[in-house]
Amino acid sequence: MRIAIMGASGRVGTRLVELILANPGLELAAALVRPGSKLIGVPVSGGSIEYRPADAGMNSRCDVMIDFSRPVASLRLQEEIGTKSIPTVIGTTGFTVEEDERLSMFSRHRPILVSANFAPGFEAFKRAAIDFARRMPDAEAAIGETYHRAKKTDPSGTSLLLASDVCEARSRVMGFAAPQPAVTVNRVGDTVGINEVRFQMGAAEAVLTYRVQTLTAYAAGAITAAQWLVSIPRPAGRYSLADSLND
Repeated sequence: MRIAIMGASGRVGTRLVELILANPGLELAAALVRPGSKLIGVPVSGGSIEYRPADAGMNSRCDVMIDFSRPVASLRLQEEIGTKSIPTVIGTTGFTVEEDERLSMFSRHRPILVSANFAPGFEAFKRAAIDFARRMPDAEAAIGETYHRAKKTDPSGTSLLLASDVCEARSRVMGFAAPQPAVTVNRVGDTVGINEVRFQMGAAEAVLTYRVQTLTAYAAGAITAAQWLVSIPRPAGRYSLADSLND
């Protein structure tokens, strides 16, 4: 499987490149970085592939693209791909509502799988939180996150996703709009990722915690999702990580 990486010099992108080069069943088709990057023209690990900015022409030479960049870069890439049917996995977070709607528009031309967290087990963790919210809708929910100190201080896409899904689950059971769970943000050292969902029930409290030990977890999960996306011809449309686990 030939994979192009968007955001190849980033924290997760670097791990993606390493995993692809180390796997004989995978091939690095392109290592894409932002325009103006000092890496442009530099060979990747001394091989024949060089870091370069995205352009419309390179897209036809890969089986799938994996994008861990920034919202503006992600949308620009989708515009450059145009109407080509290249499957795309997107781990970029921070899209506004309008940007997310634009992303969905591009899925009319190709299968696009989007997730805020590709780490193994996260989907099961999220489902456990949703199930608890359904069974105990009166429990007051709160979301917590801890990431490395260089990460922006806004709530992560993972926390926003958990807050939205837990709120929706409670609302459906109660029959009216539940309050949106508060999100507590912590930035500590080089922490890869800790996510918590707390349910306060007065005399008792339930805490669900998910910890990611290394950045490789995000990269490995994204590659697994990419393999699912191209394992059989998928129709154009927007997919979630849950879709890949339901087969």
